[in-house]
Amino acid sequence: MVLKKGKKLRFLYVSKWGDMLDVALATLKEGNDVKMYIDYKPCREVGYGLVPKAREWQKHIDWADIIVFDYVGYGKIAEELKAAGKIVFGGTQYTDKLELDRTFGQKELKRHKVKILGYNEFESFHEAISFVKENPNSYVIKPCGEIQDYKQLLFVGKEEDGSDIIRVLKAYEKTWGDKMGAFQLQRKVTGVEIAVSGFFNGNKFIKPLNITFEHKKLFPKELGVSTGEMGTSMFWADESPIFDATLKKMENTLAKENFIGHIDINCIVNGNGIYPLEFTSRFGFPQIYIQRASINEPFSDMIYKVATGSDFKINVKRGFQVGAYIVVPPFPYEDEKTFDVFSKDAVVVVKKPMKEGLHPIHVKEINGEWLITGNSGMPLLVTGTGLTMKEAQKLMYNRINNVLINNAYYRTDIGDRWFEDSDKLMAWNLL
Repeated sequence: MVLKKGKKLRFLYVSKWGDMLDVALATLKEGNDVKMYIDYKPCREVGYGLVPKAREWQKHIDWADIIVFDYVGYGKIAEELKAAGKIVFGGTQYTDKLELDRTFGQKELKRHKVKILGYNEFESFHEAISFVKENPNSYVIKPCGEIQDYKQLLFVGKEEDGSDIIRVLKAYEKTWGDKMGAFQLQRKVTGVEIAVSGFFNGNKFIKPLNITFEHKKLFPKELGVSTGEMGTSMFWADESPIFDATLKKMENTLAKENFIGHIDINCIVNGNGIYPLEFTSRFGFPQIYIQRASINEPFSDMIYKVATGSDFKINVKRGFQVGAYIVVPPFPYEDEKTFDVFSKDAVVVVKKPMKEGLHPIHVKEINGEWLITGNSGMPLLVTGTGLTMKEAQKLMYNRINNVLINNAYYRTDIGDRWFEDSDKLMAWNLL
């Protein structure tokens, strides 16, 4: 479907945590009508004063030209809406399961003849501990289902005999008991962690592909607790050996499922091969903000073209893009008292006006000022782009220095991994 120039569309954003504020605000500024619904009650103030909100999104289905879901778990609803003739950008029950059920995701990769790492699934800590004792090796603990949103539970072992994994499993048993549910022990391999993703229009992947390098630990040099992510570096490519070995092999299945959205697969790669770790079958955060910063056409137009099955090439910037979260207490943890004392309603001050590079996440606007809201401690992502990685980094950190938030912290090395990782990827013919 080709958009008529100047046509105003009605976008209904259905968000789990409110993380779509940046995209919803951009859609509004691009001349469209917007309504945003937030499912998670503590975050429903996000976007107040910035975008029109919806208390019950279902009441606006007929109003919307397109409905956009930003998280897994809405697959069944999205399928029903598509069957009723609505234009939908979002997952399916199949793609939801790819992300939420790690074992199912690995089995699907194997079914599509994609090489995977050895893994075992457990629901009992006692059985997992016994397994490690009988099969000493280095492993990664990976929670399954919705509990995987607690990123601090993912643990990457270092000891070759698995002794650190056993200690952590014993600690989890005492603190979580039966609440953790299913989890995987996956064989650990060393190499470069890299992800490849693409927008899928119901029939095929839209080029170019997006190649990303995540920075998950809280502190520079990959120290501290896993946060989900502190920042990302990326670039766009028309071709990728990693894509050909993974997502490309699933293209026919995704088409049969009538998947319309964005899908990402995270991998460890080395001289011996490509090992896919997990799917993200929805928008990635902060990936989507950095992608928006590097796409030259209106982002809302691009989403609409994908959702209506258009075959086109995304107009993207050359070079590299980086993004870093600016966070506040209690991030990366949930602690209502700490948030209320240190961060709630704190002002985001921008010293010099900026047209680009600031991506609001969990903020509201009062009298023209951005105030921190929600409960995550994630008010802002800052991006930079450039023909070289260093140029992109310099622009991003200059923009960060233009922002004042009391008690804020961020990583100072987003993008640094590229300089060593790129040499390895080139040597392995994977770049």
